[in-house]
Amino acid sequence: MRLKKSMTVLAAMAMGATTALAGTTAATAAPAAGCKTNDLLVPSCGVLWGAAAGGFTDAPRDKALKDFEKLSGRTASIYHTYHKGDEVFPTAAEKAMARDTNQPRVLLLNWKIAYKSSWAKVAKGEQDKRIDAFAARIKKDFPEKFFLVLNHEPENDVIARRGSGWEAKDFAAMYRHTIKRLEAKGVTNAINVMAYMGNEKWMAQKWWADLYPGDDVVDWMGLDSYVSAEKGAYHYGQFADLLDRKAKNGPTFYDWATKKHAAKPLMIAEWGVYHRVGKPVDKSAGFNSVLPELAKRPAIKAIVYFDTKHDDQGDRDISIDSKKTSLTAFRTLAANNLFNVTIG
Repeated sequence: MRLKKSMTVLAAMAMGATTALAGTTAATAAPAAGCKTNDLLVPSCGVLWGAAAGGFTDAPRDKALKDFEKLSGRTASIYHTYHKGDEVFPTAAEKAMARDTNQPRVLLLNWKIAYKSSWAKVAKGEQDKRIDAFAARIKKDFPEKFFLVLNHEPENDVIARRGSGWEAKDFAAMYRHTIKRLEAKGVTNAINVMAYMGNEKWMAQKWWADLYPGDDVVDWMGLDSYVSAEKGAYHYGQFADLLDRKAKNGPTFYDWATKKHAAKPLMIAEWGVYHRVGKPVDKSAGFNSVLPELAKRPAIKAIVYFDTKHDDQGDRDISIDSKKTSLTAFRTLAANNLFNVTIG
């Protein structure tokens, strides 16, 4: 069922991944037109631009994204949404965003399939009805290509106790089972993303390597990572810092992903610059640091901003407009020709 995708990957590997992972010589060198995506939604040049907006609020996510697009000055190529368990998705609103005649967006569907279950139970077939229902919806009325993330940031959910059902190996088994069953049910338009936290705390754990479900069921490597704009704060830094976190004496996340899984494009599936809620700090340095890093890191083929006035703990403001200077810098970033990619 994954014949087209497998052929694409093998061809890229045979050519030294020059087609799938080719980068521009400079971040600002991408042409204003001509960059388009292939079968795996990998752009031939440039970088896909995406966003999730309105997180941890009651705002409809599609409206929040449109507001973000207007504020930032660029329409997103990727629309990141979040679902769990038996929720029915893609929703009507999500499908409408994907089918916008003026600017269609690729859905990045994030699914916690093991909600009210466990990774181990999903791997053993307990939630096959849930998987089959999703497959049936996709086959019936959503033929568009889409990105699929299963349980993003799994490191934070691991219970490293034998038999817990939430061991790292259980995650890998859950992921493989779900993707293989979707394929068996005829879902051929899902582009699978393995989305890590890339936090040095988790990368130091003995079980961290056991999370990876296998190259045959992963199309893109993903990273969810953030930096603080407050000097002296936890994870203070710029764009390079969110890519280069590592366990002591270990490789950085970027080096690990691009060397261990060299044929896989890398998506920064969530990123942002934050400060404490109610204590605005200029985020310009963080936003200004993105283009120079993308120029040096050709494996990165998509970046997806997570915009919210407060995170799930209520203490981090990741919005782009908490200060006027921050918004100006972000709008400058968003306007760059590097992100002019046509969805093929």
